[in-house]
Amino acid sequence: MAQHPAIVVNGVSGRMGRMLVQVIGQSGTARLGGALERTGHAWVGQDLGLAMGGAALGVTVRDNPAEALAGAQAVIDFTTPAASAALAPHAAAAGAAHVIGTTGFDAETLKAIADAAQTGVVVRAGNMSLGVNLLMALTRRVAAALDADFDIEIMEAHHRHKVDAPSGTALMLGEAAAQGRGVALDTAADRARDGITGARERGHIGFSVVRGGDIVGEHDVIFAAEGERIVLRHIATDRAIFARGALKAALWAQGRTPGEYDMIDVLGLDR
Repeated sequence: MAQHPAIVVNGVSGRMGRMLVQVIGQSGTARLGGALERTGHAWVGQDLGLAMGGAALGVTVRDNPAEALAGAQAVIDFTTPAASAALAPHAAAAGAAHVIGTTGFDAETLKAIADAAQTGVVVRAGNMSLGVNLLMALTRRVAAALDADFDIEIMEAHHRHKVDAPSGTALMLGEAAAQGRGVALDTAADRARDGITGARERGHIGFSVVRGGDIVGEHDVIFAAEGERIVLRHIATDRAIFARGALKAALWAQGRTPGEYDMIDVLGLDR
């Protein structure tokens, strides 16, 4: 029987990193092939299992991407835009699919990812869950069916530790709504409101943000017109859904031609 694909976890000490270690270990379809952390982190050089407070796993936490990725088929990365962009060329050089769940990219870091996708396989999505990607498809279809008499507002809530706003998922939903409307999100988005803002502009797509507690992730897409509202909602209660989606993406990426893909590709959904 062929050996299961070896998956490296980047940012292994973080909440998503630890969850990925657990999900990969329980999957029966992949094996943990390496662990990466930033230079200077206390876990570097330690056995991952011992660093996590459990039994030894035989996997040493490394801060050298080339060493960690040697022999790996994929690396899963929920870190920061700068860290993901820095890792991208290493993953491409190692022939390891780079699955990126990081959000908050700017033009420079996106270019680094796109450059790496010229020679490597990249799967990047602001949200790795099946439910959210179905919500995106529904948002696009509903936006296409309704005219600008229906205002679109995207409301999102996350835990107090999240550093970017609106969330990557909210922006993906905004893009889906804009595509359905046939407009550019950059020109239609209202991303901040404070003080006397005036009446809402017709056709604009608004964003509202909540940060607090341990909220895993909640997203509502509201289509509001005179006398009626349509609300599409996704609520995540377990962070493992993102880890399972990322693992699905890593397995799907095996044997793909170089390029940048997303979860719509992985799930085979219509755009």
